[in-house]
Amino acid sequence: MPVFTVTGDVDPFLHVSMKQGETIYCESDAMVMMESTLDLKGKMKGGLGSALMRTFANGESFFQQHIEATRGEGDCLLSPTLPGAMQVVDVGPNNYIISDGAFVAATSGVDLRVRTQSLGNALFAQSGGFFVTETSGQGQVVVSGFGSMSVLDVEPGKDAIIDNSHVVCWDSTLRYEISITTGTSGGFLGNLINSQTSGEGMVLRFSGRGKVYVCSRNRTAFKAWMQAPAK
Repeated sequence: MPVFTVTGDVDPFLHVSMKQGETIYCESDAMVMMESTLDLKGKMKGGLGSALMRTFANGESFFQQHIEATRGEGDCLLSPTLPGAMQVVDVGPNNYIISDGAFVAATSGVDLRVRTQSLGNALFAQSGGFFVTETSGQGQVVVSGFGSMSVLDVEPGKDAIIDNSHVVCWDSTLRYEISITTGTSGGFLGNLINSQTSGEGMVLRFSGRGKVYVCSRNRTAFKAWMQAPAK
């Protein structure tokens, strides 16, 4: 299996070592460098229907880059779109739901499939709208987060409440639902209004047992700050 190694402390590269005959796929424009023993091809992972669903669901590129070690072993360097950390996640015994824009690369044995989520989460949680991307198969997937990344362990009786903008991916066996940080005393509508006026946003409450990968920066807030007119 190809070997993924995250190199560097600040805005790292993903270094991939491949043996002849091995293949990985990655998000479009992720490839920075590759040795001449490797080939780069644009393909629709999973066929036309799957490619359309991924593009519609979370804005991924219609064609993904497939890197194949056709003439011998070789190395390549990949980089995510946004500055920040990357994490190599094992897929097989556990599968993960990936937030929009977090996918970087995966071994060929991992598939990304799109499935629907509950109406409440689709309308309020902003975690992919009505659709979310979930891994299946066996291998490794690499995800990126804006800023630094950390792994949280959720246990029964110890729910984790996380701002949705900081969630990178999570164990698909975890239960998650929309929640508001301002409490429950005013009812949902009252808490919703209070949440908006106080600057506290919607959060995701995870319960069960599994891992959640989070990042330190809020991409949406940073974009709004960058686009704000100078005072």
